[in-house]
Amino acid sequence: MLKNDLLLRAARGEKVERTPVWLMRQAGRILPEYREVRAKMGGFKELVENPEFACEVTIQPVDHLGVDAAIIFSDILVIPEAMGLPYQMVEKRGPWFENTIRSAADVERMVVAEAEGVRYTIDAIAMTKKELAGRVPLIGFAGAPWTIFSYMIEGSGSKTFSKAKKFLYTEPVLAHKLLEKITLSTINYLKGQIEAGADIVQIFDSWAGILSPEQYKEFALPYIARICDAIDDVPVTVFAKGAYFIRKELGELNCQTIGLDWNMDISESRSLIGPSKTLQGNLDPCVLYAEDDVIVSKTIEMLQAFGPDRHIANLGHGVYPDIDPRKVKLMVDTVKSYRF
Repeated sequence: MLKNDLLLRAARGEKVERTPVWLMRQAGRILPEYREVRAKMGGFKELVENPEFACEVTIQPVDHLGVDAAIIFSDILVIPEAMGLPYQMVEKRGPWFENTIRSAADVERMVVAEAEGVRYTIDAIAMTKKELAGRVPLIGFAGAPWTIFSYMIEGSGSKTFSKAKKFLYTEPVLAHKLLEKITLSTINYLKGQIEAGADIVQIFDSWAGILSPEQYKEFALPYIARICDAIDDVPVTVFAKGAYFIRKELGELNCQTIGLDWNMDISESRSLIGPSKTLQGNLDPCVLYAEDDVIVSKTIEMLQAFGPDRHIANLGHGVYPDIDPRKVKLMVDTVKSYRF
């Protein structure tokens, strides 16, 4: 039994005593305790692949920030690696794939990954679940198929992901074939996370906003829908960054929570998504650079805009690494102390 199940109750639309709060990228570089562990490992990827240390940094935000959930420390790109496309995490540059998907033969070589192919994350979840001892829920996650696809084609981060988008236009049949393999891999992976102890899972579509509405409806949304339909034993959150043009359709997914980024108007989003979904978000992460009184007032403003029902407080994207952890905790404490 969980001692604090606010997040799960809010996701299911049940009554909560207060709004639950957690933060994307909370288990990261803002905490000096994280940096100490990272220094022992030598790099981000090495940390992801070590269950014991991944467990340790997953729990740190619960201890030091007081958030209402832990999110397993991992990376969305473990899936392409498990499918047969290894990546590196280059300091100050981000992910980099030595090889990319260019042809039908490349797609054919990709396997449908099983959860066992990401054993280190599955083990980290089991370990973290045990160490949390029911203090708060544990969030599992995976990248959405389009976002994973974009990295597999592009080979790194990009402002435009023009190579990936070109592939959609020039090789649509092949694109669907690769997206199918990514989707099946992701379903296997998330089911493995749930079996290991994840209480709720989130699908991150980080690059949703660079597609046109038509492309999103063809190459992204149907695959997210399949993942949502396949997960029926824990709540599912879908976070499609920048996808303001598809909010109505997101509201029709078989999931419990829709994440909003900071560019999405709250009342408009509620109107488009409807009353049957919990909304998560959506404070601008840059608010946390402001003076304390501004952080408090903006956090309260956000809470009032969402109202007391079906809301999980979060940022509109992840915490930036140079934000003062004291200010992050101030935002968390403001949410926890606010009552409607």
